[in-house]
Amino acid sequence: MIAMNSPEKVTLPTDQELVLKVIPMPADCNANGDIFGGWVMAHVDMAGSVLSARRVQGRMATVAVNEFIFKQPVKVGDILSFFSRIIKVGRTSITVQVEVYAERFKLQGQFIKVTEARLTYVAIDESGKPIPIPAE
Repeated sequence: MIAMNSPEKVTLPTDQELVLKVIPMPADCNANGDIFGGWVMAHVDMAGSVLSARRVQGRMATVAVNEFIFKQPVKVGDILSFFSRIIKVGRTSITVQVEVYAERFKLQGQFIKVTEARLTYVAIDESGKPIPIPAE
């Protein structure tokens, strides 16, 4: 992944839920020494599914990655914090915003936003057909 702009130190969001924390390891690197974008995407999908699964209370499937922005490279040893919030609930689908912040291993206590994404999941039955999401 290529740096899109200079890192800006930020505070962690308070209007979203911390749903996942992970530290990428050397096996997750590309040839340039940065973490594979696909590795980050897989973890974003897992993070997005946490609140969706809680709301759907059953099976669901990722149906769309509506937006995915890599803002900064992820490095080996970064402590990644994945924050999520539900932004829309439809009849059978749910859309979630995920933001990923890195705490660089050597600069602990300082955070930069490295990725943000918007994903849509659909509630499904045992045969994979869409079903209504239960009312809250």
